[in-house]
Amino acid sequence: MRDDGAMDDLSAGGPSITVRHEPVQARAAHRVEALLDAAAAVVVEHGIEHLTTALVAERAGASIGTVYRYFPDRVAVLVALAERNLERMRLALERVLGAEHASWEEALEAIVAAMVETFREVPSFRSLRTGEGLDLGPQNREPVAPLFVADIAGYLGARWGVQVADGEHEHIELAIGGLDALVTYAFLHDPDGDPRYLTMGREIAREQLAPLFAGAGA
Repeated sequence: MRDDGAMDDLSAGGPSITVRHEPVQARAAHRVEALLDAAAAVVVEHGIEHLTTALVAERAGASIGTVYRYFPDRVAVLVALAERNLERMRLALERVLGAEHASWEEALEAIVAAMVETFREVPSFRSLRTGEGLDLGPQNREPVAPLFVADIAGYLGARWGVQVADGEHEHIELAIGGLDALVTYAFLHDPDGDPRYLTMGREIAREQLAPLFAGAGA
């Protein structure tokens, strides 16, 4: 069921003469990005609970029919926005892990800096993040933590020669979970991130990762 009961305006969905030579997939991707940008602005201004497809359409300067062409309801909008946030965080992490660092502690500092930058620069990230707190009702969404655990484990092996045994993945999970929770809390009331909680997040992550490097010579 559509969340605002608005009628589709299908007349706005026809191909524009001015962009008829643009590939359909590229044009659709551009429209989706514009709608998600609008959704992010609505979330920032009104909060997740007040987001509707009508507000997204209004903010994007599009018809409600255009919104419904890509998103069946408000939950689908929020999930797509959360997935985009997840992609941006993973890309930020990928850039950090692809750079040269003199030590794993230096790499950890860069990871924290990338997280902080994402919270500061990506609209809606402070309130929505990667969608872990979304109530999707009967729908299921895969947890995102294992993705980051796998990313870090792969990095430790490739860069530092640290082979993470099955029972040791918990160290990475706790490092990421503790860091994520404290960075999130740091931005709860401070748009720049409360440095006390950022420092605590670093310390917890360092404490959990250190045993993996014991005897590894990294």
